[in-house]
Amino acid sequence: MKFNANCLPLVQRLLGALLLAWPFSPGVLAQDPQPSEQDKPSIVEVITVGSRRPERSKTDTPAPVDVVPVSEIASETGQLDLGQLLQFTAPSFNSNRQSGSDGSDHVDAATLRGLGPDQVLVLINGKRRHTSSLVYLFGSRARGNVGTDLNTIPVAAIKRIEILRDGAAAQYGSDAIAGVINIVLRDDTGLDLTASGAIYSEGDGENEQVALNYGHAIGERGVINLTGEFLNREKTNRSPAGEPRVIGDAATENINLFMNLEVGVSEYGTFYGHGGYNTRDGLAGAWYRDGVGSDDIPSRNSAEMYPDGFVPNIGTDIKDFSAAFGYRTIFNDWRFDASNTYGSNKMTYLISHTLNASIANINNGISPDRFDAGGFEFTQNTTNVDVSRYFTDILQGMNFAAGFEYRIETYQIFAGEQGSWDDYDGAGGGNAGSQGFPGFQPVDEIDEDRNSSAAYIDLEFQFSPELMLGAAVRAEHYSDFGNTTNGKLAISYKPTSQLHVRASGSTGFRAPSLHQRYFSSTFTDFIAGEAADIKLAPNDSELARLAGIPSLKEETSVNWTAGFTYTASDAWNLTLDGYLIDIDDRIVLTGGFTQDDLPVLAEENLVEARFFTNAIDTQTKGLDFTVNNRRKALGGDLNSFLALNYNKTEVKNINTAPGLEGKEDIYFNQRERMFVEGSAPEIKATIASDYRHDKWGGLLKFVYFGKVLAGTWTQIDDPTAPPQEYDPKVTTDLTINYHFTKDVSLSAGGTNIFGVKPTSQDPNETENGAPWENVQMGFNGAFFFTRLNVKF
Repeated sequence: MKFNANCLPLVQRLLGALLLAWPFSPGVLAQDPQPSEQDKPSIVEVITVGSRRPERSKTDTPAPVDVVPVSEIASETGQLDLGQLLQFTAPSFNSNRQSGSDGSDHVDAATLRGLGPDQVLVLINGKRRHTSSLVYLFGSRARGNVGTDLNTIPVAAIKRIEILRDGAAAQYGSDAIAGVINIVLRDDTGLDLTASGAIYSEGDGENEQVALNYGHAIGERGVINLTGEFLNREKTNRSPAGEPRVIGDAATENINLFMNLEVGVSEYGTFYGHGGYNTRDGLAGAWYRDGVGSDDIPSRNSAEMYPDGFVPNIGTDIKDFSAAFGYRTIFNDWRFDASNTYGSNKMTYLISHTLNASIANINNGISPDRFDAGGFEFTQNTTNVDVSRYFTDILQGMNFAAGFEYRIETYQIFAGEQGSWDDYDGAGGGNAGSQGFPGFQPVDEIDEDRNSSAAYIDLEFQFSPELMLGAAVRAEHYSDFGNTTNGKLAISYKPTSQLHVRASGSTGFRAPSLHQRYFSSTFTDFIAGEAADIKLAPNDSELARLAGIPSLKEETSVNWTAGFTYTASDAWNLTLDGYLIDIDDRIVLTGGFTQDDLPVLAEENLVEARFFTNAIDTQTKGLDFTVNNRRKALGGDLNSFLALNYNKTEVKNINTAPGLEGKEDIYFNQRERMFVEGSAPEIKATIASDYRHDKWGGLLKFVYFGKVLAGTWTQIDDPTAPPQEYDPKVTTDLTINYHFTKDVSLSAGGTNIFGVKPTSQDPNETENGAPWENVQMGFNGAFFFTRLNVKF
């Protein structure tokens, strides 16, 4: 289905009409698809993030919290993985699939408030989740960052997601600068089966998903909930006519297993645990290598193997494992919780439909066409001991919480097979290593670790039924960079039963990841027939010291949030919150320094080098607004919600390292600046209505993606050159569902049904060589699906 440009004004008018017609009865971010008096989402829903006081509701917290009832909305959306589901539900959340970005094609970056994927902390059932082993590099707007791979968690295993939109490093530790995403797992009983099929209107990108969830009661206070999910996604291709490259989503095969466990072992004691295993195989296309008659032979191709040219395939094998177990109890009104959480993520590159040109040059034009290119692995083990008590006899209530955390992290890079990186002919006729992605070399191998310890105190004072003050302080020690202490103050005031005013101020930090400190990559190029290496050097290397790159230190932040909630009845509420986030010493990946810039490179036989460094200070300011209505209409139930995020990030300072003054255009150029400042739309909004009548139901949703500015290659040499400009766009999702019985339902519909794409650009200026960057709603077009849900 092709998009007709005349449809966009119509969609925008419909959006405006729906807004004007609304009674603006506000509330939760997402709603129950089949509400009843006993199971409607309500304003007193208890949340577990943002406050350590028991039984705190989301409209009661001193900081804004969105609650996304995933188990209820997943059945009527066309987004089959967690990252895309949140992308089209929560405006402050952004996650774009990448193309032409090496490993980033296989692991989607997820962000809050336009900051980096490593500036949001992810928890599962309140326990810290490990990050991916991948550091986003070339082709990705999240370059230099490390994030959590949300798609290792099956949607079918999730009950709800709590998104704390506030700085929380003083409560939860490193990474919680933009906020916290807490994934709450399902704990219900019974057997559910979900089967989905989907395809893009272009006839490609087929998706097949089968998920099974089973919950079984254990005794009077126990349950085990198990989830298995298989998701196969075929590649898409949106290459312009005459372009031999494949530009689109990578093909992936994703298998997820997850478990959630609670067992009552005494009157007050509970043993609990959760964990999962994910295996994912991915396949994406690299850049095209030309055939006979081109300069690519013999340097990057062989006439005997690929006379008409070829596109190498970059394959990945991802293995992700997690296990958390703990025990909590109550003794004399004190709550005790002790737990240990382990996680690992391993990523191996498997390059196919390729060659090592240096082998072909000495072997009659023939080279192996598949290589194991090596990869990396990250592990994290976190031990927590927490204690809390609510004192009813101090003021009008005081909550005391304190705890200790000890964490060990490891990071390893392992080399690929020799053919994936070595130079075999030595004459410079053919480039060394596997085309598309040269393997990691033995010189790149590392095996590093660090540990950190932390202690915190978190207090909430209820001075009156209307006034609450909160304070938290957290001190941490890292074995690789030292100590940091952060604090938070919050106030909550209820002048009436309907109005709740809240504000908070905090300091925060993000520790440099082991990936950023130790990542190393080397590949060989030929200059005038001589082999020379291009290096992404570890931050702690001798080369970095000789180049004047300082050792990485923590990013620091100051976060201010203020707003209010207004609750008129059980049917609706409204929230409005503004925020200001100042971050100093953000870590970025520099541009490429040559021998002219750094003479020391010639001594190391390097033609170019890049480094991770604390380079910039940024300021982010914005506004979050949510409103929701639930009411009867035409004999049925109508749920509607609006959520809007305004967000703007500016680079305030570039902190060029001593000795590199005057090289700011390489250290952090205008193009890189545009990617930081334009990592998310300035305005993003979602408006949706869900209608139920008897056995029929439907969902209509519009998502507005505001203007995005992106850097260009020209800006490297000319900082005054204009950026890419992506105009505002609106996508439309429509779902119709039918309940054959209360346990069997069928849904059918589409996402982005009018096939809206970002504004076309000059492919010579984009990061991925396509007519669009990976921005806004993506460029795949309309997507249609069917889904069968069965409860046994």
